[in-house]
Amino acid sequence: MIVPKKVGQPLGSAKAATARRNGLRHGFGGAAGQRKQHGTIGAVFQPVRQLPGLGCSPSIRMRCLPMRDGSVVSLDLQAPWLTVIGLGEDGLAGLGDAAKRCIASATVIFGGARHLELAGPLITGEAHVWASPFERSIDAILSLRGSPVVVLASGDPLHFGVGATLARRIDPAEMRVLPFPSSFSLAASKLGWALQETQTVSLHGRPVDLIRPLLHPGVRVLALTSDAQAPAALAKLLTESGFGQSRFTVLEALGGSNERLTHHIAAQFSQADVNALNVCAVEVVADKGARILTLAAGLDDALFEHDGQITKREIRALTLSALAPRRGELLWDIGAGSGSIAIEWMLTDPSMRALAIEVSAERVARIGRNAARFGVPGLTVVHGAAPDALSGLTPPDAIFIGGGGSRDGMMDAARSVLREGGRLVANAVTTEMEAVLLASHVRFGGTLIRIDIARASPVGSMTGWRPAMPVTQWSWTKE
Repeated sequence: MIVPKKVGQPLGSAKAATARRNGLRHGFGGAAGQRKQHGTIGAVFQPVRQLPGLGCSPSIRMRCLPMRDGSVVSLDLQAPWLTVIGLGEDGLAGLGDAAKRCIASATVIFGGARHLELAGPLITGEAHVWASPFERSIDAILSLRGSPVVVLASGDPLHFGVGATLARRIDPAEMRVLPFPSSFSLAASKLGWALQETQTVSLHGRPVDLIRPLLHPGVRVLALTSDAQAPAALAKLLTESGFGQSRFTVLEALGGSNERLTHHIAAQFSQADVNALNVCAVEVVADKGARILTLAAGLDDALFEHDGQITKREIRALTLSALAPRRGELLWDIGAGSGSIAIEWMLTDPSMRALAIEVSAERVARIGRNAARFGVPGLTVVHGAAPDALSGLTPPDAIFIGGGGSRDGMMDAARSVLREGGRLVANAVTTEMEAVLLASHVRFGGTLIRIDIARASPVGSMTGWRPAMPVTQWSWTKE
C-alpha cells in the first residue's frame, strides 16, 4: 500500500513547481522532464511505501504523468506479488528483516522440503512442497498472480536456480528476488579463490561430463553437485581423463552447523560419508597424455572415436569458421558421421545447441559416446536419412552438410528451412557432390573454395608430401 498523494495540481502552481524541483533532485525528472512528446512533459514515479505490519503484501506505486495542458494524470501500478528468497544452510539466521517479513506475511509459500523446514518457525500461510513434475508447481504459482506468494530457494535463485525458471514466465515487474550468497560464492570465500578467475559449473541434476571442457592445466573449477555420490564420480572422471593428480576439495553443508572441508588428490579419493549438499573444488593438474580439449577449432582427430567418416581437423577448423557460430544458436549437422562438427560447434559456448542427423545406427551410438567424452552431452542425435528426417525439427540458425548432400531435394530442403540470416555450409569430396555445389553456387551465389591439404609422410628412408583428397566447400547466407 502507498500513502496517497494529491495529484492534478496545475504545473504552474507553487506546489507543482516544488514537486518538480524535488523530482529532479531525486532523479525522477532530468532530460525526460523536458521532452514534449505525445502531449506529456515527463513522468514522475513516486516511491513505493508500505504501511507498518503489511510485510510483503502487494503494494501500489503511483506514476504521475504531467500533461501539456498543465493537468496531471496518475496511474496506479501493481508492485511485485511474488518474492523469491534465497536461503543458506543457517536458515532464518542468515536472512535479513525484509525476507523474514515476506515469509511471515505470505499467504502461500513454495519450496523444497528442506527449505520449508528451515523457514518453518515463520511460516503462517499454506506451505507447498515442490510437485513432480516441477512444472505443476510453476503453474500453481502463476494461478496465484496478485496474491502475496513466496518461493524459497537455495543461495542465489537466479544462478542455476528456480528464480531463473520463474523469470522466464513472469514479468520482472511482478517479482522481486532476495538472494543469499550462492554455493560458488561461499566456496570461493572458504578457499580464498577469486571468483572471477575461477571456472564454475553446475552438475546439479546434470551429467558430470559437463566439466570436461574446463579441464586445463592450472585452472581452478568449482562444481555444484547433486548428491553424496557425485564427488566420487567426479574424482573417477578426473582420474580416467588424465587429471588424477589434481587437488580435490569437497566442501559440505556450507554455512551450516555441519559444514566441513576435506582435501584430497583426485586419484586417491575414497571418502564415503559425504553430505548430499556439497561443492567440489578442483585445482587441475594434467598428467602426461591427459585429454585436454583445447580452445581452438580443429581438435585432434585422435580424440574422436570414428570409423574413418570424420571431417579432418584442418577441414573442420575451416568449416567451423564458415559456419560462424554465435551464442545461443542451433546447428543441424546433416550426415554427422562421428559428430565432430556438431561437437566442436557446441564447445564454442555453453549456450550452443546442435542436432546431429545420421542414418547409420552404429554411428548414432558413436556420436553419443563422443558427445559425452567431449563434455557436450546435450547434443541431440536424430537417427534417420535426410531430407525426410528433417521434418518437424526445430528450424536451425546454421546447417552443415557433410554427407548425403547429393540426394534429391537435400539442398533445397536445407535452404528452405534455414532461418533468415542463417548460414549453410556444405563440403564435397566426390565429383557428384561437387557438381551439386557448383550448381548451387551458380543459382544462389555464396562462396566457393577448394581446400587441398598435404601431410608429410615417409617415402622410404626419406620424407615426402602425401596429398589428401581435395575438398570443395560452398557457404551461403540466407537473406
